[in-house]
Amino acid sequence: MGQMLQDLCINMYNGDCLDYIKLMPGSCVDLILTDPPYNIAKYSTGNIPLPNRSAVNNDLGEWDLNEINPFDFVEEFKRILKPDGNIFIFTSYNLIGKWHEAFDSEYDTFQYFIWHKTNPMPKVYKNGFLNSCEMIICLWNKGHKWNFSTQNEMHNYFECPICMGNERLKEPKHPSQKPLKLLRHLMEIASNEGDVVFDPFMGVGSTGVAAKELGRKFIGCEIDSEFFKAAGKRIEITDIPG
Repeated sequence: MGQMLQDLCINMYNGDCLDYIKLMPGSCVDLILTDPPYNIAKYSTGNIPLPNRSAVNNDLGEWDLNEINPFDFVEEFKRILKPDGNIFIFTSYNLIGKWHEAFDSEYDTFQYFIWHKTNPMPKVYKNGFLNSCEMIICLWNKGHKWNFSTQNEMHNYFECPICMGNERLKEPKHPSQKPLKLLRHLMEIASNEGDVVFDPFMGVGSTGVAAKELGRKFIGCEIDSEFFKAAGKRIEITDIPG
């Protein structure tokens, strides 16, 4: 499987992305599109009891307990990204300020993009807002590549459901698997066919699947061996365009 993926210009590393990034040459990536841990596991523990149905498991994986420090990525992200490249980083309310503090002064533009989930978990007890939105940090410098379509289509939000049905992996199940429809949308705007997309926190490989579907090259890192194996299998069976 490894040789087949390499032949398709797909390279994957099972280990800490901070170690792997140091081995990458400078200016080798067109788009960094990634979903690091949100570090919200300490706020989401135990089951949520629901009336007349099974309780919902509210626990995240142990990987989310490892603290993410955005400053650890500034120097290497800048080094490997091409001058006309883009960066998209999924994040949450508790970390967006830290990402801003680390990266705002390093790029000409620091914006945010909203993913609106059309099928969020309901608030059964009606005691707050539904958790229906996630934030994505957007970074670039002047002269960056950008496939602008129409004014109506270029709003800084996108609506689609969370992963459901056959797209959602059951074994292993990743609690924050992102939908391909969203990843393809971002990738088509911020990169071109043949470009290199890098995901240092690839989980079960959704970014790699989207990249392969759109004719992009892919580099991915994943520290969890079970997720890494699942990612390789998913990407291997994904059809190449044309």
